[in-house]
Amino acid sequence: MTALAILIVIGPLAGPAAAALRARARGAGVASAAGGLVSLAAAIALVAAQLHHAPLSGWAGFLYVDTLSGFFLVTVAGVTVLAAFGSIAYLSAEEDAGTLSAFQVRLYFIFFGLFASLMLASLETGNLGLLFVLVEASTLASAALVGLEGKARSLEAAWKYVIISSLGVTIALAGTLFLFYAGSALHLTSNERLTWPYLLAHAAALAPQPLRLAFLLAVVGYGTKVGLAPMHTWLPDAHAEAPSPASAMLSAALLNTGMYAIIRFLAITQAKLGTTFPRAVLLVFGFASIVIGVLFMVRRGNFKRLFAYSSVEHMGIIAVALGFGGALGLYGALLHTLNHAVAKAVLFLGSGDVALRYRTREAAEVRGLLTAIPVTGGALLLGSLAVLGSPPFGLFLSELTIVRAGFCGFTPLLPPLLLGAVAVLAAVCALMLLATAGNDLLPVIMKGNSDASAKVVVASLTWLLSVAALPILWRRRPHTVLDLWLMVVVFVWIFDSALAVAAASPRSRPSLNHRICGARWKATFCKAATARARSGAQG
Repeated sequence: MTALAILIVIGPLAGPAAAALRARARGAGVASAAGGLVSLAAAIALVAAQLHHAPLSGWAGFLYVDTLSGFFLVTVAGVTVLAAFGSIAYLSAEEDAGTLSAFQVRLYFIFFGLFASLMLASLETGNLGLLFVLVEASTLASAALVGLEGKARSLEAAWKYVIISSLGVTIALAGTLFLFYAGSALHLTSNERLTWPYLLAHAAALAPQPLRLAFLLAVVGYGTKVGLAPMHTWLPDAHAEAPSPASAMLSAALLNTGMYAIIRFLAITQAKLGTTFPRAVLLVFGFASIVIGVLFMVRRGNFKRLFAYSSVEHMGIIAVALGFGGALGLYGALLHTLNHAVAKAVLFLGSGDVALRYRTREAAEVRGLLTAIPVTGGALLLGSLAVLGSPPFGLFLSELTIVRAGFCGFTPLLPPLLLGAVAVLAAVCALMLLATAGNDLLPVIMKGNSDASAKVVVASLTWLLSVAALPILWRRRPHTVLDLWLMVVVFVWIFDSALAVAAASPRSRPSLNHRICGARWKATFCKAATARARSGAQG
């Protein structure tokens, strides 16, 4: 298994090797993609082997891979493969157009491979000191990608990224030193006092006050790499100015690497201090990131900057999930990490195609996207729905799981309060249905009107299914079948509620009827509308 761990790290270096041999964009991109595929295959094989063996450990703790490391290795390696394939077309187009010189293209693939390799290496070490070194090295490698274009804005974003991220990682180093000091009473070597498995095994003997400060500094320091508010200020500029495949790596891989480091510190802190203090810290930073990310996403402008603020929001959601804790919270955090990585990689790679076609990154200047490039437009549409947490995408399921983790971890008065809210909402929708159908709804149903009866039956079944699914929210363990059932029920719930609101709105009714009657179901719906108009005239 050690050979697999080494292969994961050296795989992305195929791209830099090809670039060093003066290969053009297509050749270096193919080599980079091939190396990424090798890393991904080795990561999957290593995770499969981890399911039946003890964690891989060696080299005095500098090499350590468990199932958590394996999960992040597969995620980062998968994003590397997607970004490498995207780099082939993007960099080839930029090179052919003369936007980037041959030297800039070679520079891109050299630092792209180094960036990926350093991130993968940071996920394979059990030494928290070496983790700091590798994360800082990945910052320097990725900074070259941010400033690759050499424009004033990209250079400014690169310097801002280097200064803020380096300051954050320095704070994380202070947290690592306080953790080392917290274990001064342990009879361990200096190397073992920085090795995560040993620290976790002897967490009960750690000094509480230095450990408390160590965790807080680690969250602030590595939270800067993650993009947690208020340390997120480098993230929108760096994501907006970097080449789109590099932006995909920053959002879907680098942020996850920082979150991995926080999880390692969280495990040690909870083993000694319990859940109260780390929960408070993570919830404060998590909810602050969600609020700031959502507020800044309202502003229109650079669509890559919009996706960057979306990353701030989703990293906040993951921090909240870790703060909720428990098996359900960790499951939701990891599921959200994987789903967000895939969706955000698709969005940034798609945005690169849009930028090449329209020669702009401003959302207001992009028109007719689905007509001009339907595949990319469709991918961006689906990716946008996914990152918004819309069912039936995976991010909706992970967010729902995180909500369940919050319900399970707090006051028992919450379930009846939610049931009461559901009852109120059901009553509101029933009133909307009555307002839509008129005062003669019940007599019409009693007379056997199939259309009105079907509406009432569908609405009633939807709410009954919703109430029946609510107990699933308080399951403390994940269950795939029940999770999928809950996702389907909530999807139907939202859809039915949206239709009820749209139908009950007097202003929206004419335009809604016009759009429906203009569709391919024109005959059916127009016939029903005509029948309702006649019945109203007779009344």
